[in-house]
Amino acid sequence: MPLQAQALGQALGEDLTLHTTLCRREAGQFQKAVKTGETVVVACTQEKRLFSELAEQTEGAISPIRFVNIRETGGWGREAEHATPKMAALLAAARLPEAEPVATVTYKSEGRVLIIGAVDAAERAASFLADAMQVTIFAQGPGKAGGSQERRFPVVAGRLQGLKGWLGAFEVSWDASNPIDLDLCTRCNACVAACPEQAIGLDYQVDLSRCTSHRDCVKVCEAAGAIDFGRDARAQTERFDVVLDLRGDQASPTFTSHALPQGYFRWDGQDLQTLLKVRELVGEFEKPRFFAYKQKLCAHSRNEQVGCSACIDICSAEAVRSDKSRQQIVVNPNLCVGCGACTTACPTGALTYAYPRPAEQGTKIRALLSAYQAAGGRDAALLLHSQEKGQALIDELGRGAQLGVMQGVPARVMPVALWHTASVGMELWLSAVAYGARQVMVLLTDEEAPQYRAALMEQMAVAQSLLNGLGYTGVHFQLIEAKTTTALDGDLQRLCARNLKASSLPSGPAVAARHAVQAEKRSNLELVIDHLMAQSPVMAMDEASRPKALDLPAAGSPLGSITVDGSKCTLCMSCVGACPSSALQDNPLQPEIRFIEKNCVQCGLCAKTCPEDAITLQPRLSLLAERTQVRVLHGSPPYACIRCSKPFGTLKGIEAMLGRLAGHSMFQGAALERLKMCGDCRVVDMFTDENQVRIPGANTPSKSQ
Repeated sequence: MPLQAQALGQALGEDLTLHTTLCRREAGQFQKAVKTGETVVVACTQEKRLFSELAEQTEGAISPIRFVNIRETGGWGREAEHATPKMAALLAAARLPEAEPVATVTYKSEGRVLIIGAVDAAERAASFLADAMQVTIFAQGPGKAGGSQERRFPVVAGRLQGLKGWLGAFEVSWDASNPIDLDLCTRCNACVAACPEQAIGLDYQVDLSRCTSHRDCVKVCEAAGAIDFGRDARAQTERFDVVLDLRGDQASPTFTSHALPQGYFRWDGQDLQTLLKVRELVGEFEKPRFFAYKQKLCAHSRNEQVGCSACIDICSAEAVRSDKSRQQIVVNPNLCVGCGACTTACPTGALTYAYPRPAEQGTKIRALLSAYQAAGGRDAALLLHSQEKGQALIDELGRGAQLGVMQGVPARVMPVALWHTASVGMELWLSAVAYGARQVMVLLTDEEAPQYRAALMEQMAVAQSLLNGLGYTGVHFQLIEAKTTTALDGDLQRLCARNLKASSLPSGPAVAARHAVQAEKRSNLELVIDHLMAQSPVMAMDEASRPKALDLPAAGSPLGSITVDGSKCTLCMSCVGACPSSALQDNPLQPEIRFIEKNCVQCGLCAKTCPEDAITLQPRLSLLAERTQVRVLHGSPPYACIRCSKPFGTLKGIEAMLGRLAGHSMFQGAALERLKMCGDCRVVDMFTDENQVRIPGANTPSKSQ
């Protein structure tokens, strides 16, 4: 690698010594460093295990150790001589503290594994697992070779009715409809040979659709008594810790979600890595609880109406469900795989990604861009990728560049590894632009669910419309879909090579933002919008020339206004009661619907709740100061009681009620007039009228009087 120690040191603000064999004859320098107590950054991930073991063997080693790859990401590439600012940025970000620990989800497995599939294949898999786990086979046909005559594993059979759960808690239910009792069967094969319809296979299951009731099998099995066609189909339920499914495409999959539950595996009969993973699942396991949920911010449900269901629609593990009775969503932490797509799609921040938290992720992005700019880097681009397949592609790209068959990662592109590419959305993308990035790219491989791509595209369209509307030119956000290293290499060179014309690069704020990324999604979005507006070329125009608002795409927009049709609205205030973000408010002094636009999340609950169908959503970003202020959407004069003159409703509401009930037989004459009275006067009037009817003339003066 063309490392420039002096330039890197200047960028990082310290003197650097270049070591080229730190894991070999210069290992003593590493051991000396880990005794200082200061954070030690090792710019080599290839020998991570070696360095970790060396630190454990070093007496007095107390320094935290961070690892970062600057070789495949920068040092091995056609533009490596210009990659010093990127290397400085990667080293600076590596020094940051690790993410704060979060709550964990625990799985407990005793090693009870159920293998579903043809008997011959199931027995081969079982023989590989039996020494480490308790194996049960759910027979689904004999397979090509049939089962072993030696009964080595418990076998159950029947019609599979249900399979649900996760590692350590799978519940399997089936109907034991097979006339042959496998516990009594001796596998002598006499029934197989005796059946004239060949309805019995070597899995010892009777195909009842082919059986014509000769019952020759029953006669030859008389000694064992294993066959009984009169036996009722019994519902069976049993729990298992792990499930290995061998059925492939031959049967309907048990789990249809893109992300399979922990502990459930599909096996093609070839890849031994799957069986090795199954063998390891005995004991107690933990994973981070990847999400945090705040019900009070949730825009899912109000008044038994569903507004936002973005998290439910996008979850590839089917871990999120609706609970309208409690006006919220429920996330099953055992099914959650930590993709973070729900937190990206959530417009309110009710669901947030917890590991790492948004503020921690934002700190990393800010550190990268700040160090890159301090080292003299220009036109920074971020490449967000998954830490598994995405990282593998980048590593292959670096090796290809070192061998001279590929270009490698461009000098101004800084890869950022994420647990999952769907875990970061527009508020952090826009923050990156505010901090100085000119491009933010998201790398998709074949591991993402289809709905993730659609959601990311929607968010990119909203963010791009916002930037372009504010006068920032070019395309700032890109989805790169690459399943091969060659495809990734071509896309990066097309989008980010140094030889691109400056005029073709996206523009950004002249002054980088200094605010920290906030924990709350909406707060962070407001801060970054404020900065982008303050630096916007459009906002620099005179007030008469600049637009009052920017239209945004309807799909996925978390920003906008609403319009109220005054000819329909009766000011019943259902919309105010349904609004989860306090964007809609009433006025305690007079009938009015008031609105704060910056609070609106475009969930649609107000429109769905409105009985008059008077509300329309309007995705946009207002450029006026009133965006943060209370404004009146609709108002009406109060309606005064005709008896006591006290206001008790709105003019529009009472007139609408009178119009609808005027022709009703129950509301004629005095009854219709009472609708014009407040509640107290209505009771008094009814009581007075009732007394007049009951005692005729009681209120009429006598002649003597």
